Amino acid sequence: MTTTPETSARQPREPWEPALSVRQVLDLERVQAGQPEVVAGAHRLDRPVRWVHVAEAADVGVMLSGGEMVLTTGVLLAGDEDKQGEYVRSLDRAEAAAVVLGLGRAFPAPPEVMRRAAERCGLPMVVLHRPFPFAELTEEVQSRLLRRKYAAVSLSEAVRTELTGLITAGAPVQRLLDEVTRHAGCPVVVTNLAHRVLATAGERAAVDDVLRDWERIARQAGAGSADGWIRAELGCRGERWGRLVLCGYGGDRAAGRVLADRAAEALVLHRMLAGDGTHGGVSAGSWDSWEEQSARSLLTDLVTGAVPARQLLPRARAAGLPVNRRVFVPLVVREREPDRPARVLRRLGLTGIAARLADDHVAVLLSLAPDQDARALTAHFATRLRAEPDAAHTVVAAADARADWTDVPAGLREAQHVADAVADSATALDPPPVVRLRDIHLRGLVRLLRDDPHVQSFAERELDGLLRGTDQDLLPVLRTYLATGRNKSRTAQLHHVSRPALYRRLEAIQGRLGVDLDDFEQAASVHIALLAHDAQQG
Repeated sequence: MTTTPETSARQPREPWEPALSVRQVLDLERVQAGQPEVVAGAHRLDRPVRWVHVAEAADVGVMLSGGEMVLTTGVLLAGDEDKQGEYVRSLDRAEAAAVVLGLGRAFPAPPEVMRRAAERCGLPMVVLHRPFPFAELTEEVQSRLLRRKYAAVSLSEAVRTELTGLITAGAPVQRLLDEVTRHAGCPVVVTNLAHRVLATAGERAAVDDVLRDWERIARQAGAGSADGWIRAELGCRGERWGRLVLCGYGGDRAAGRVLADRAAEALVLHRMLAGDGTHGGVSAGSWDSWEEQSARSLLTDLVTGAVPARQLLPRARAAGLPVNRRVFVPLVVREREPDRPARVLRRLGLTGIAARLADDHVAVLLSLAPDQDARALTAHFATRLRAEPDAAHTVVAAADARADWTDVPAGLREAQHVADAVADSATALDPPPVVRLRDIHLRGLVRLLRDDPHVQSFAERELDGLLRGTDQDLLPVLRTYLATGRNKSRTAQLHHVSRPALYRRLEAIQGRLGVDLDDFEQAASVHIALLAHDAQQG
């Protein structure tokens, strides 16, 4: 059944109350036996029928409450065209769903006055060409409505119980949505009021199909013109802050509305229970975390290559990231406070997404217009980020800007590699605001080769004397000494020891390793082995 703005206006007050449409009633086998013919209001056959009522009086509207399909033989209307017209107008004022006239007793053919009045009012008018006992139609429709209502109430209670149980067990939002999808058999999407996708559930291929042209079809669904799309508003205390949408629900629409409403209730409850003491007990942070989860899912799939980049375009658009005719700057930030990069992005008004990948790694993807200076904006972002309190040791690693979306995954992996390579030397080096591949030199190469068995064997062999030793203070001293370019004064300063004490430690290191650190080649060999060892440990 396709819902239109007109039918939406005639919905019963209970949004989940089960109803049959006029079209569905006419398709019933018992009704078909009466050879029904729609003679007026054919464009309104998707109106909901809440009840069936037999009435002959001209002022029948006073007996109706809306949504009834009225059955009549017209015996009290025959011969009086004024009564015939008033009968139809009375039904329309009462918001009846349709009028069904049985031909034969009073009218051998559809009365033209009633037909014209029904057409002007937009009231579906159906005539039955063969004698038909109205009691059979009433019994059939009422029994179906009662069964649907019972099924809707049962579904409502079952879903509410399951979702409430998940919430009390501390289940995350995604677990709730997965359960809703299991009941719905279709993708489920949660958005903010601007149609930006915050969370999804369902088979990946089906979700991607839904998101491919998300903004257009989301607005179409909001206008009530998308078949099988059922949405429920998210909000509390008079404030709306999002929507839940069942995308392409194939079951009974009443059941779909039940499911959407119960799911919306569960999400609101989940958000309230996650409140952090903000206004109304609702946590803005908990809602923001949904956006972060959406960004994390997208960026993780890009970095890992689990999904081809081209297939991720619909999700990127739906998440609010501009992708058409844009330049992308992949970044990875080593940051103790993973929420900070996203805050700085918003503060600077830069278009992009940010999310924590693992531990202290935060992936950032900037989306810039072709005429924007990617390098300058990246440097500006990094400078502002490192100027934040307690962010002096933050590392911002970047790959070169990508004009093609399919190159973004490689760029993110390159930025991740750079961030990892520079992190181990943070105590000895003062990295530039933005670190790139060319800035990590030998350390970057060793990082790439760290899993090679030959490199692992080389590192173990070169450092064996220290790795097997009991004095664990010597390895950090060696690391600092080599990272500072064998600067003894700087090394002593960083380790807070005197020069004579440092000399004794360096002599111990050389004795354990059997090398002369004043010899450039031997020192270089030990340095490479130490870089490889640190990369493997990292």
